[in-house]
Amino acid sequence: MKPGDTAQNRPKQENEGKMALDTDKIDDAALAILSLTLHYGDQIWKGVDWAITDRLHDKSLIENPRCKAKSLTLTPEGIERARAILEREFRMAE
Repeated sequence: MKPGDTAQNRPKQENEGKMALDTDKIDDAALAILSLTLHYGDQIWKGVDWAITDRLHDKSLIENPRCKAKSLTLTPEGIERARAILEREFRMAE
């Protein structure tokens, strides 16, 4: 989200409306991943640890992460695997 965006005016995420996701589980997973960059006792980096992005690149799930861009590019295989993980791990029980 950009500064000033609210839930009402933010851009729609690609998955929205396709399946109900358990956002508590997603938040827990994100927190656990962010904690892998823990330093100085309580500080974490805003992004994912570089070792993780290197491994995802080695698995051909993202394009080369070593560039000046602040975003990453998923490969078609990465998109497919990410969607499968969302379905398996975070879909809301019906």
